[in-house]
Amino acid sequence: MALSSPMMSLPQARRFDWSNLGLRVASGFVLVPTALYATLGQHQHWAPALQGRQEALPYLLLISVGVALLAIEWGGMSAPYAPIRVSAAVTAAVLAAVFLGYRDHFLLAWLAIPVGALAAALVARGVAERPADAAFGVFYVAPAALCLVWLRATNQGVWWTLMLFACTWGADIGAFAVGSALKGPKLWPRFSPNKTWSGFIGGLITAMGAGALMASLPYFQLSLWAAAFIGLAVGLATMAGDLWESALKRRFGVKDSGDIIPGHGGLLDRVDGLMFAVVAMAAARLANHLGWGH
Repeated sequence: MALSSPMMSLPQARRFDWSNLGLRVASGFVLVPTALYATLGQHQHWAPALQGRQEALPYLLLISVGVALLAIEWGGMSAPYAPIRVSAAVTAAVLAAVFLGYRDHFLLAWLAIPVGALAAALVARGVAERPADAAFGVFYVAPAALCLVWLRATNQGVWWTLMLFACTWGADIGAFAVGSALKGPKLWPRFSPNKTWSGFIGGLITAMGAGALMASLPYFQLSLWAAAFIGLAVGLATMAGDLWESALKRRFGVKDSGDIIPGHGGLLDRVDGLMFAVVAMAAARLANHLGWGH
């Protein structure tokens, strides 16, 4: 895969720009309610309805828009001389899997991912420096998008999706708050010079607390210890996704994946942890379906 080539060096990351904090908070006040509204859907008596499966067109629309934006950012990073063609190929490949999953054809959806990746690479031939990067874009985005569709479609899927958001956001906020306050040794300075071990541990603790808090709410059939363990796994996945995206940006020689979200950069900069976290949460949901965590 093309990712094995030498990484381009970037200037060392600067200290966090506190003057940018207001933009980050304002962006959060827009993004968080949008995600919650799309996940919950329109229910007059929403709490009991959360126990069953509900078709959610707003949720599908949110995922589809997110896929398109992520593909645009991926095309801009991986194929700066032909971003539109690569972005369109990645979008089409990922959305094919998403729509198959939405129609309950999950086996076909997973099979569609490698087929779509191959098709994207073929489309990128002759216009991108490394056509394999287009295929990797499909493998990077599609599993997360498909897991989001599957997770909500399961029994109590809305609660599991809300728990995913709570643990992921908790990990991000905890890592930022604790890391900014305590600082200390760097976690992985080669790829992400601003991240510290104190922030890493703080993020994991916050994610575990968010998981336990979700399990303590009515209607959610999950033990507290299992929820805390899931929070730990989701927190670890969130950190891994964040570091992986930092490595990718250095690989492509960019500081941010885009500039669509004020204070954050691109959408990929905002959901990099979520893309790994949802896979971990889907695995936990599958284990729970088989009897673990009751």
